Amino acid sequence: MPEKVLVLVGTKKGAFIAESDGKRGSWKLRGPFCEHWPMNHVVGDAATGAIYGAGGNEWFGPAVWKSNDLGETWTHSSDGLAYEAGEEPIKAVWSLARRNGSLYAGVQPAGLFRSDDDGATWSHIEGLQNHPSRKDWNPGGAGLILHSIVTHPRDEEQIWVGISSAGVFYTWDGGKTWEPRNRGTRADFLPEGQNYPEFGQCVHCLVMAPGRPDRLYQQNHCGMYRSDDGGKNWQSIEKGLPSTFGFPAATHPRDADTLFLLPLNGDSAGRYVPDAKAAVWKTKDAGATWLDERKGLPQEDCYAGVLRQAMATDSLEPAGVYFGTSGGSLFASANEGENWSEIARHLPTILSVEAMVVSG
Repeated sequence: MPEKVLVLVGTKKGAFIAESDGKRGSWKLRGPFCEHWPMNHVVGDAATGAIYGAGGNEWFGPAVWKSNDLGETWTHSSDGLAYEAGEEPIKAVWSLARRNGSLYAGVQPAGLFRSDDDGATWSHIEGLQNHPSRKDWNPGGAGLILHSIVTHPRDEEQIWVGISSAGVFYTWDGGKTWEPRNRGTRADFLPEGQNYPEFGQCVHCLVMAPGRPDRLYQQNHCGMYRSDDGGKNWQSIEKGLPSTFGFPAATHPRDADTLFLLPLNGDSAGRYVPDAKAAVWKTKDAGATWLDERKGLPQEDCYAGVLRQAMATDSLEPAGVYFGTSGGSLFASANEGENWSEIARHLPTILSVEAMVVSG
C-alpha cells in the first residue's frame, strides 16, 4: 500500500497538517484545527493513525486534543490535568510523548501527567514535583515549562524530561523517584563560579539517538551537548557551529551519529538565524564535525526564529527533515537536508513540527 506523509504543525492559532505521498514532491495543507487554540505540540502515532495535540493557555486552560481520522474530526479532554487545590493552576499542555499504550503530557508550570486511556483521563506523576529542588526551579523566557519527554524504547520505567529552567531530570522507576542529570552543561547566566550547578540549567530541547537509548543530545541555552551514559555526564559538541544558542534538535530515524540543528544568533542578538541566512546544520559523526545545508533556504534578509519543538524527521529512506519558523513558513527536505523547499507560508507562528508516515 502506498505511503502517506503527514507533517503535523502546531501554531499559535490551531493545528495544521501538510500531506504528501511517499515521494514528498508536492504538498497539500489542511487546517486550522482545534478551534484555533494555541497548540504547543502536535504528535502522531503511526501504528494507530491517531493524532494528539497539546494545547491551551491562561484563557482556554489546558487540554489534549485527539483525532482518530487523520485530522478530519477532533475531541479534547482536560480531565485530571490539574494540581492539588491551592497550587498554581496549570496554564497549558506543552509537550506529548506516546509509548505503547500510555500517553505522557508535560505542562506549565512544570509537571508530568500520564494517560492510560488514550487521553480521556489523566493522572499526575507526583514524584517530579516532590523533588527537593522543586522550590528552587525558575522559569525560562516562556515560563516554567516541561517541554521535552524522552522515554526508553524497551523499559517503560525510564523517562527523561527537559524543563526550562530547571534542567534535565531522570527517573528509573516510572516517576516515583527523580534525579537531576546536568553534569557538564553550563549555566552562563548564573554568577561566576556557579556556572555548573546540579540543576537550574536552561535546557531547550532533549532527544534520544535511534537504537542507542543511552545516547542523548541536548540543545541548551548555553551550548550543544551529547551524553553517552543516559545524561549522567554531558560533553560539548558545539565546536564548528555558528552559535552556542538555539532551540530545536532532530535525530535521524536510523543513524545514532546523525543529528540536525538550526542554531540562532544568540540569546540577546535577536534570536534569528545567523547573518539572516537560513541553514540547517548536520553532523554525521555525533557532533565531531558539522555541515551547513542551505540549498533552497533563504539566504538574505531572513530574520526568522525556529522554536524548540519546531523541527522533525520522518522514517522514510532517505529521511525527510522539516522545520517551521516564527514567521509561519514550513520547510521540507526529502533528502536529509541536501535540498529544501517551502511547502507552506503565512501560517501563524509555528510552535511545533512532527512527521508521521502512514499507509495511504
